[in-house]
Amino acid sequence: MLLPRVLGEQDARRKSHMRDRMSLDEHWFSEAFEAEGMAFSLRITDKLHDEQTPYQHIQVYQTSHWGRLMVIDGCIMLTDRDNFLYHEMMSHPGLFTHDNPREVLIIGGGDCGTLREVLRHPGVTRAVQVDIDAGVTEAARQFFPQLTQANDDQRAELRFEDGLQYIAAVGDASFDVVIVDSTDPVGIAEGLFGASFLRGVHRVLRPGGLVVQQSESPLLHSEGIIRDLHTALSEAGFSSRATLPFPVPSYPSGWWSCTIAGRERDVHNFRETAARAAAFPTQYYTAGIHYGALHPPAFCRAVFND
Repeated sequence: MLLPRVLGEQDARRKSHMRDRMSLDEHWFSEAFEAEGMAFSLRITDKLHDEQTPYQHIQVYQTSHWGRLMVIDGCIMLTDRDNFLYHEMMSHPGLFTHDNPREVLIIGGGDCGTLREVLRHPGVTRAVQVDIDAGVTEAARQFFPQLTQANDDQRAELRFEDGLQYIAAVGDASFDVVIVDSTDPVGIAEGLFGASFLRGVHRVLRPGGLVVQQSESPLLHSEGIIRDLHTALSEAGFSSRATLPFPVPSYPSGWWSCTIAGRERDVHNFRETAARAAAFPTQYYTAGIHYGALHPPAFCRAVFND
């Protein structure tokens, strides 16, 4: 006698869930990816910030389950809930691959989350962040203060200027690691994926140095952006390259990547003992995660390694 009632309750809950799932309205922020026939949505409860800078449109929302959300030109940049996945993987694999990273340059990264992770490494003596738009950093300072907590570190240097011009002007062999924490390769960030810019990065790196480049979705962009990036890195003089995949649920397809390339060094090996003994906390990155990311799935293995 109980079974029909239980099934009826389950069916009612299922129908209620379906209604909730289908009722997207002005209370949702949605980012659509027309070329892939998909979209990602977050329920919003308030708009906290809306600013058109000379470079881009910045918005910050409060969401019901993902904390605060930053959107730039209609694209999700970060949420409170999952930004650690991106920032840790943009920082720690590169710094543990280098033998002794002391001076680090970050191109982009205006939300300062990557800068915070870089400065967790006690051996880093100087970290220069170059982002063209001060508005992003100010919005992060106001609405994502946990990301900007290292901005006052005496080792940090924040510069608001064009990253392409900075690379062109800085001296040879100035940095051990360059991290290109850019938006998608369109608009102001398009030049950060080309061989010309990467030749400049190669020039400013010291022997044994390496570059870490944000490299989009393994599922959506392996045969396009990621393959083209490996070609550009090769043309720029980086003989060893590896793309490391990692999850970011709020990014297109829920799967993202960084590509590490070395100047006169093999990027397929890293200081595993040091990574296991790291004196700072992480939420995602571990030596095991790093090792696993260096061995990507079969469908993208041929693209992801030199």
